Amino acid sequence: MARSSKTPGGYACSECGWRAAKWVGRCGECQQWGTVVESAGPAVARAVRALAPSAGREARPITEIGADAVTHRPTGIGELDRVLGGGVVPGAAILFSGEPGVGKSTLLLDVAHRFAASASTPGRARPGGGGRVLYASGEESTGQIRMRAERTGALHDGLFLVSENELGAVLGQIEAVDPDLVIVDSVQTLASSEVEGSAGGPAQVREAAAALIRVAKERDLPVILVGHVTKDGSVAGPRLLEHLVDVVCHFEGDRQTALRFLRTLKNRFGPTDEIGCFEMTGSGISEVPDPSGLFLSRSAEPVSGTCATVALEGRRALPVEVQALVSASAAPNPRRVTSGVDAARVAMILAVLERRAGARLHDKDVYVSTVGGVRLVEPAADLAIALAVLSAVHDRPLPLDLAAIGELSLAGEIRPVVGGAQRAGEAGRLGYRRLVDAGAGTLARAREAALESR
Repeated sequence: MARSSKTPGGYACSECGWRAAKWVGRCGECQQWGTVVESAGPAVARAVRALAPSAGREARPITEIGADAVTHRPTGIGELDRVLGGGVVPGAAILFSGEPGVGKSTLLLDVAHRFAASASTPGRARPGGGGRVLYASGEESTGQIRMRAERTGALHDGLFLVSENELGAVLGQIEAVDPDLVIVDSVQTLASSEVEGSAGGPAQVREAAAALIRVAKERDLPVILVGHVTKDGSVAGPRLLEHLVDVVCHFEGDRQTALRFLRTLKNRFGPTDEIGCFEMTGSGISEVPDPSGLFLSRSAEPVSGTCATVALEGRRALPVEVQALVSASAAPNPRRVTSGVDAARVAMILAVLERRAGARLHDKDVYVSTVGGVRLVEPAADLAIALAVLSAVHDRPLPLDLAAIGELSLAGEIRPVVGGAQRAGEAGRLGYRRLVDAGAGTLARAREAALESR
């Protein structure tokens, strides 16, 4: 039987482009669920003709290429500059992500106001001084943005607003305004009539991001893109979006509290894993330059089940108080409830406490939480969690001037952590005169040193 000349379209992953002959629920390349969709046709390989290098773009030895210093322009917000590595870089593409209502638009409107009020970019003098910022919103009208700007005090003649969803129109506004900074809120709302699919789809997001980044590189124009997030907290759209941009920042915070954190997940011009602290107020969002006391309780008397530790977020040391509550349980399966700490890590610590410290926890409910809504993800908080649980079990409070820093192994040994000297220095600055760390050796010795220090 002759083979049919018709070639089936097959299926392709919208995230990474992986192809399959039939539909599958999970991509075999990037392991994402629900991203394999029907494709219009198979990719056809075409021969690519070699081109002669243009003048001035020939390949040269790396030792002959000059190292141009990357100049950061401060935004006027110290916590944001800390996260970005000193400020925005000309031609940089920055992606801001975060949950709805966390304060992304409020923060970026403040950035736009301060940027417009500051001096213009060197070599681009403006009449009357100052700079120009184009704020393109696809989610709000210009009147709504004006109302929020009046409430937060972000009005300035150099701040230009436009409400537009068409990608070509936004690019035309950039040509007309000639700004020093562009803010697009958000990239998932832009669509191009030349690309198939609705706004927010992988093809549209990819085209919008590529066009804006291309303009940023050609004009040495910093561009800030706001990105939506999915239920699991990742940036919505194709994974390629995070690879295209230069900086990825995630804005997070609990709606029940006023504290907000800005974390950098990727930064080609500065350090990663840096953190900035902000506070939501009635008049907008304000930075918190020294958040050292935000994650500690204000109790004047020692309370059992509490222990302080020092977390390291980028180059910043943050003291955090860990609280534990242990109560008898009548249920066959006692509860293990955590807030602000990793549940799997707490379960391992409880097992080590039963085996190495002789604590009876198999018939008790255990609750472990942090103060202030901060989340501890590093192993340096293991010892503080263990001492807080032991203090709750024996109902013996730890001294108020005691802090614990260390990683706990399954053998009950306390291992040193990264940045121990910086953590100890911050603990001493805040008045913690007693420090339990890897010098204690084992969990049993740390327990004796902590509980007997009273």
